[in-house]
Amino acid sequence: MLCERHQSRHLGFLRPLRPRVRRRFISCAENDERRHQHQTVNNKQKVMKKILQIGLGAAMLFAVASCRKTYEDEPLDRLTDDYIYDEMDKNATYAKLALDNIYSFLPNGFNRISGAVLEAGSDDAMSSTPGHATETFTNGRLSPTNNPDNNWARSYQCIRRANVFLSKIDVVPTDEQQKIYWKAEARFIRAISYFELMKRFGGVPLLGDRVLTINDDLRIPRNSFDQCMAYVIGECDAILPLLRTDIATGGDWGRITKGAAMALKSRMLLYAASPWQNPSNNPEKWVAARAAADSVIKYGKFSLNSNYANVFTTRSLPEIILAFQRGVTNDVELNNGPVGYTGSLLGKGATSPTQELADAFPMINGQPITSATSTYNPADPYKNRDPRFYATLFHNGMRWLKRNVETFEGGLDKPGGTIPQTQTGYYMRKFMANHTEGTAYSTQTHNFIIFRYAEILLNYAEASNELGDVTNAHKQLVALRKRAGITAGADGNYGLKAPALYSVTEMRDAIRLERRIEMAFEEQRFWDIRRWKTAEQVLNGQLNGMKITRNATTGVFTYTKVPVKTVSFNASRMYLYPIPYDEVIKNDALTQNPNW
Repeated sequence: MLCERHQSRHLGFLRPLRPRVRRRFISCAENDERRHQHQTVNNKQKVMKKILQIGLGAAMLFAVASCRKTYEDEPLDRLTDDYIYDEMDKNATYAKLALDNIYSFLPNGFNRISGAVLEAGSDDAMSSTPGHATETFTNGRLSPTNNPDNNWARSYQCIRRANVFLSKIDVVPTDEQQKIYWKAEARFIRAISYFELMKRFGGVPLLGDRVLTINDDLRIPRNSFDQCMAYVIGECDAILPLLRTDIATGGDWGRITKGAAMALKSRMLLYAASPWQNPSNNPEKWVAARAAADSVIKYGKFSLNSNYANVFTTRSLPEIILAFQRGVTNDVELNNGPVGYTGSLLGKGATSPTQELADAFPMINGQPITSATSTYNPADPYKNRDPRFYATLFHNGMRWLKRNVETFEGGLDKPGGTIPQTQTGYYMRKFMANHTEGTAYSTQTHNFIIFRYAEILLNYAEASNELGDVTNAHKQLVALRKRAGITAGADGNYGLKAPALYSVTEMRDAIRLERRIEMAFEEQRFWDIRRWKTAEQVLNGQLNGMKITRNATTGVFTYTKVPVKTVSFNASRMYLYPIPYDEVIKNDALTQNPNW
């Protein structure tokens, strides 16, 4: 086809001119003669027309040939696969960028759900903005067309990019050992993308190494959960010997290592063994989950950091197995800090932790606040608590930025009116650096931790207990409480009973409590109450906060637990997300989850 410029040039000068005719009266003889001459002219014109048509065809061919150098069949600034995976690129510059792009699909938490943390859709917190999107998880309005955590398309985009990378990286003439690492890393990210799909939707279509095109049959049915699990576990096992052992240099922090593959396997098998996917409580599944966690422990590369709060503001520690790497920022503080400060210290206060979470933290002696020996004082509820309490929550009277936080009614950080502010009397403190006496929110390391060693200990404890090994489960909880700063007590049990005094059911409750405290706001609780199938218990009824009033004369505070939000959870369908409506419409082989 001619480009517009050549069409006007060639067709314009080849267009024949129409002769002008001068009218006059002529005789019959002259008319016959004219008729003969006209026929002759017509015959000549037919010949000329044929010649012109041939010339026009040649001109058009010339024009097309000349246009081929300028016609763009795709944007010239687009990097195609041939550019990215270049057999002449010894430095693998573009291929490395392609892998970095695949890394960008790793789970990245903090305020990712319309400015709120995911746990704002659990019993641990709520958004400080009434009517926020996270209420979809607690008001029964989740649907195939309304899901603020719909990652179906994103995960499959990552899977496709990983498959393209794996199918083409071998043509790049870079270091062979580097390519082995890269391919294993891409396979890990593909595997964790499937896991992210599975914990939301259950079994999903497995694509393997295929790079689908528009000519393929895209009516792909779902695989079962067990088939997907086998795939993820198989990938973790296959890439384990191909990955780096550990990261020694700063430039490689955040890269996938053997520990990350083992940690993913541990989490995958724990989910598969839980009531969500193991209603008959098949012990073989718990055996596999325990073995996977034990392999990370015996690997010997990881340990608990001595300071709990510092884990979340340090780029590289022996406790961190894998974290999503981010630049130094102060966005966590600005998004979640108390709202009563001014200028550059003004926080949005996006997250309101619940009273249920606050009450879950024991006292410094490890006793629950309901225990007669705990020393808990309802008139002074924030005194002598588990140190993790102060690393997780802002409470009334807590020191921050050279003043005490005021979440009492009418206080600086709960002023009333229409601005978003705490609904519960608390703000989220976790992940922030220590700004107790600071004058500014200095930039800090805020890498979202995907796997850390504390989770592995909790995984091991849970699996051990379900197999009847209460003693080993107890040992892991003691390690976590000791690191937290809870006092040992005369019996050395850090507020726990002696192992022999626990039944499996009692120890199960203790493990779940410890997991809630230790992993708060790390996108664990939201999924834990689903895999334990306890969401129908904790998300039906009221979530509470603390109403705090100050006596204008004496300055004494009164603390009253009050209901803040009514929540509901439909157990018949909400343990799985609905598959997005547009995906089901496009693929009639894709069956929807039950009761959606």
